[in-house]
Amino acid sequence: MSSEARTGSMDVRWIHGSRSRRHRTDPPLQAHRYRDDTVILRQSKDATFEAPFVFLLLGTERALLLDTGAVEDSTLRQAVDRLVDDWLTEHPRPGYQLVVAHTHGHGDHVAGDASFADRPDTVVVGRSAEDVQAFFGFTRWPDQVVELDLGQRRLELTGIPGHHAASLALHDERTGLLFTGDSVYPGRIYVTDFPAFVDSMDRLVELTEARTVTHVLGCHIEMTREPRRDYHFGCRYQPDEPPLQMTVAQLRALRDAAVSVAGRPGVHRFDDFILFHGMGVRAQLPLLARAAAGRARDLWRRR
Repeated sequence: MSSEARTGSMDVRWIHGSRSRRHRTDPPLQAHRYRDDTVILRQSKDATFEAPFVFLLLGTERALLLDTGAVEDSTLRQAVDRLVDDWLTEHPRPGYQLVVAHTHGHGDHVAGDASFADRPDTVVVGRSAEDVQAFFGFTRWPDQVVELDLGQRRLELTGIPGHHAASLALHDERTGLLFTGDSVYPGRIYVTDFPAFVDSMDRLVELTEARTVTHVLGCHIEMTREPRRDYHFGCRYQPDEPPLQMTVAQLRALRDAAVSVAGRPGVHRFDDFILFHGMGVRAQLPLLARAAAGRARDLWRRR
């Protein structure tokens, strides 16, 4: 892969919510062109506190939309249609296909699926681990690495359960981007199956050792720029976010952190992420208490 093929821009200031809930300043959706064939989109915190990122990868034969976000309206569908139409203006292809897949099946990543159900030349992949295995051709889940060809653009996928049974990681050979969903990102990483998660992180690190990885991209930002400090759950205004993109070194740090706390259920804070080893009462009560206090501050800010 040439260095030119890997070049993309992460010079972007992401929408991050409005200071006043009465005077909203964010558009409902922000689209950033990493390259002409790679678009990163973020849903507004004015629309959903989750503010997830979704990704559109365009090849010569088909495109892949990775996640449909947390909002059920047609905003994302309309944006994707425009982006695909723009691409086809420069790269015409009859019957150009769109594959709608998911980093995992939680609601804030699949809410827009229905808006793509009637789109021509489009397939929406199911959300369960069984659906994912069947569509992409996994025969040894989750450790197998399988390929998806978008047309002169080869993607590699592997299962990374732990956060969710159907969690996927995807490596794009053209750009070197590694997409990791809610398993690796600058925020609160909720793990329900910790042995599976540690195994997934081990395999993900191993995958990066044999491939060029330019950025590790998850689907949320929940940390602040201050080490170990996150925004509260449900926060609608995050002006001091760190970058979305993480490094392979940060991925290794996450793997090492997971190994270090594997025998200790609870909440474990690290500089760039927070590991939730299980979601028992001891983990949920402080999370919900901070969220309640944060909502009270948000109400005051509306004045």
